[in-house]
Amino acid sequence: MSKKVAVLMADYVEEIEYTSPKEAIEAKGYTTEVISPDGKEISGKNGEKFTADKSIEDANADDYAAILIPGGFSPDVLRGNPKNAEFAKHFLENKKATFSICHGPQFLVDTDLLRGYDITSVANVKKDLENAGAIYHDESVIVSDNLITSRTPKDLEDFNNAIQEALTE
Repeated sequence: MSKKVAVLMADYVEEIEYTSPKEAIEAKGYTTEVISPDGKEISGKNGEKFTADKSIEDANADDYAAILIPGGFSPDVLRGNPKNAEFAKHFLENKKATFSICHGPQFLVDTDLLRGYDITSVANVKKDLENAGAIYHDESVIVSDNLITSRTPKDLEDFNNAIQEALTE
């Protein structure tokens, strides 16, 4: 199995929701590759810059063991291109680990696959998730089959621990 994790993100990503899980993923011996809508540099919500490794057009979901979708306003930007949701859909359909925090689960609504999953997120997207058929919980982290979700940066320790438990050596 591949030891690569796709990180799907766009401008206005919440930086710590990328950098902290990235460290946890790499500590388990996995590498991360940043995939952006256009393959260009990503500007974080607080001004930090990140280099994309690939565009969504050049990414093949089969090449990855898991996916990370950080929050901030990036998930809303991702929703603008259906190819992003198609890419993410592969992970849910194939029971690959799917990690999503803050507004990230709202982006997953576009996969049409959230029905029946237990889930958490930042509180202001709760209704979107419920309308998509997910079962919302206000907890620091929820593990529901292959989907691991978390609320906000204050929950990163629990989120990162769950990510590490999901990644096999």
